[in-house]
Amino acid sequence: EAQLAETGGGLVQAGGSRRLSCAASGLTFDDYTIGWFRQAPGKEREGVSCINYRHDTTYYGDSVNGRFTISRDNAKHTVSLQMNSLKPEDTAVYYCAALWMIPCDSKWLGGKYDMDWWGKGTLLTVSS
Repeated sequence: EAQLAETGGGLVQAGGSRRLSCAASGLTFDDYTIGWFRQAPGKEREGVSCINYRHDTTYYGDSVNGRFTISRDNAKHTVSLQMNSLKPEDTAVYYCAALWMIPCDSKWLGGKYDMDWWGKGTLLTVSS
């Protein structure tokens, strides 16, 4: 069974930076589009960013575009999310998700598809 494990959450001040990582195992990593979702207390889950399988096409949600950068290392089976200029409204549990051979785009990030695999999440708290 595949597993996704997120690391890197914690407490950071507004304006600061943080890097989240998602380590995948048990799947043919190159064939999966990997993305990040987040859920803040009392709010619906929101798509943050995704990166395409095999080709590094990326897509970002409007609220993070220009501040966050997603990347993948196919040799290490990891996907990272570099988050800069953090705001208190970025506070959420961040989840890594994987979906087999579906291109990364607005539909992918918008929840149109059921993900094949989810991580357990990592909490990021941005203090003001």
